[in-house]
Amino acid sequence: MSNMMLKLAGAAAALSAAATLAAAPVAAAEGKERCYGVSLKAKNDCAAGPGTSCAGTSNVDYQGNAWKYVKAGTCEKMGGSLAEKKGNAKPVPMKG
Repeated sequence: MSNMMLKLAGAAAALSAAATLAAAPVAAAEGKERCYGVSLKAKNDCAAGPGTSCAGTSNVDYQGNAWKYVKAGTCEKMGGSLAEKKGNAKPVPMKG
């Protein structure tokens, strides 16, 4: 293989690895859960819908399809959702 071919193969391997890492979800920390609709603009941990790639890419505050890790058992109490939701309404914490 020529030197040029080796460089091209190396570059292709590096791009492939970078794309794989970018597409991989953020690993869940023990005792945490994904909470949708509670992160501020560009402060999400991952998943922010079409036109975004991952962490820090949400377009608006409280984006319903963007999530942030929170302490397990606290998401719904703070007004978030354990599943994607429509809209970008500010979360309303539960009373009690």
